[in-house]
Amino acid sequence: MKKQRASLPIILWFVLFLWAVACVDLLLGHALLRFGIVPRTLSGLPGIVLAPFLHGGIRHLMVNTLPLLVLGGLVLLHGRGVFVKNTLIITVLGGTGVWIMGRPSVHVGASGLIFGYFGYLVFRGILKRSLVSIAVSLVTVAAYGGILWGLIPHSDGVSWEGHLCGFLAGIFCAWVERA
Repeated sequence: MKKQRASLPIILWFVLFLWAVACVDLLLGHALLRFGIVPRTLSGLPGIVLAPFLHGGIRHLMVNTLPLLVLGGLVLLHGRGVFVKNTLIITVLGGTGVWIMGRPSVHVGASGLIFGYFGYLVFRGILKRSLVSIAVSLVTVAAYGGILWGLIPHSDGVSWEGHLCGFLAGIFCAWVERA
């Protein structure tokens, strides 16, 4: 457990990095947003990996910060390796899903990761069936279950595709780890 607690600063550094990128993007007049996911275009392919680091503005990042800290921190409790592996899988698999099925728009933000962490934590409890995993799953649903509304289209400026693909990638991570 001591090793897991020592890993928690990783999520803090990750979020601080996102804030640094947002500040640079603000200074550049949001020029970095062109590196987001643009579905079904060659120029949009780098966005698969870069989109979680980019945000449509400070308000967008503010909305993502607390859930990213909490849910990312809960994933980190399972170990650094689990966190890194899941972050990479959710980013690449979720981003690829958005690139394949997303609306023709620029998709950016860490919400795909947030939904991925949510999906992982909930389904890890369902699939592992250990007391700790079930408890974390229940706490995750109680605290963040309302984000499930983000899986359905409701606003032109919100990438429900990113939410859905991240969520499914998180479930995939839990399924792969189930053994």
